[in-house]
Amino acid sequence: MSRINKNVILALLTLTSSAFLLFQLYYYKHYLSTKNGAGLSKSKGSQIGFDSTQWRALKKFIVLTSSQNVPVFLIDPLILELINKNFEQVKNTSRGSTSECKFFCVPRDFTVFALQYHLWKNEEGWFRIAENMGFQCLKIESKDPRLDGIDSLSGTEIPLHYICKLATHAIHLVVFHERSGNYLWHGHLRLKRHIDRKFVPFRKLQFGRYPGAFDRPELQQVTVDGLEVLIPKNPMHFLEEIPHSRFIECRYKEARAFFQQYLDDNTVEAMAFRKNAKELLQLAAKTLNKLGVQFWLSSGTCLGWYRQCNIIPYSRDVDLGIFIQDYKPDIILAFQDAGLPLKHKFGKVEDSLELSFQGKDDVKLDIFFFYEETDHMWNGGTQAKTGKKFKYLFPKFTLCWTEFVDMKVHVPCETIEYIEANYGKNKQGV
Repeated sequence: MSRINKNVILALLTLTSSAFLLFQLYYYKHYLSTKNGAGLSKSKGSQIGFDSTQWRALKKFIVLTSSQNVPVFLIDPLILELINKNFEQVKNTSRGSTSECKFFCVPRDFTVFALQYHLWKNEEGWFRIAENMGFQCLKIESKDPRLDGIDSLSGTEIPLHYICKLATHAIHLVVFHERSGNYLWHGHLRLKRHIDRKFVPFRKLQFGRYPGAFDRPELQQVTVDGLEVLIPKNPMHFLEEIPHSRFIECRYKEARAFFQQYLDDNTVEAMAFRKNAKELLQLAAKTLNKLGVQFWLSSGTCLGWYRQCNIIPYSRDVDLGIFIQDYKPDIILAFQDAGLPLKHKFGKVEDSLELSFQGKDDVKLDIFFFYEETDHMWNGGTQAKTGKKFKYLFPKFTLCWTEFVDMKVHVPCETIEYIEANYGKNKQGV
């Protein structure tokens, strides 16, 4: 009797344990997973599965671009941010090993990829195949700003953006063009009159509100939600570039008009100075970039970029601006190590600091440090011969990228106001 009781008790315990385990599994599936999903919905949108229209659209697009050798890489800020947070996991994920859609299944209107246009060989053929697969594609073109200064080529149009829609989800393909400064550029997305404004919610697009410039990223292939894609090898660096990527072109047409009125100086001396000034600017940029110090074209160098898209041949120096909060104590030593001895140091870090370095063939590098007040900015100036001090006031400004002498460099976005603060309304300057 006692033996039977023990067996009965053992069976009851086993049954109770199994029931409790089943309850835990049910609780986790129907309560905790819902709770976690709601939390995600609050911040990033609730997850959807591999059977969703969005994921199928992405899979078709990635299969299409891969099979047709279309040189694209993922630049969607939301997905890159999620990948960056789980970078080690993503790097170690192999194809076919994914059981859950964590990245591409976050609900949104668009997924953004970049297209390296200079590497693309089969544009028209790709579109026909995309349409046969069910995509509706929109191509947005505009004039190539690089050709504005060339009469015979001015007005030539280039593709800037493609938007391909499948059912309710759209792929925004940002066209990256290679520029001579070894960086990538994309254009402004402007809708022409004939384009259907209801094709997609254009106002939600994250790229195209203005032209942008990016360092050329090194790419790596990863598996994301079972799909093989290329992404920037350093996702965090690319993400940090996005909010500061705004680009403004040199005014090529106005520069051409300027030289029609005032003949360009093409003497041997002028050409030699421009060559030396360009090399000095390249060396200064390399030195400051190594220090992690942000700079921009200032004074006469900025005026040359704005007015004639070139170095002013009779200015005799290269002028840069730096915010005082970006000052580094080892900046003088870094320039001396680069072969540029200190010629003058005026003011101090707390007030009106200005540094001048000697380049080759008597070409100087002048660095002006800018100080911020409540409603304006200013920099100090000192006459080398007399020691007389000046204070130059500027309206507040932000920085944009531009191209100057085959380099990607910063200039004040509010360029006209900045130059007029320096040289007056006629901008004749130096």
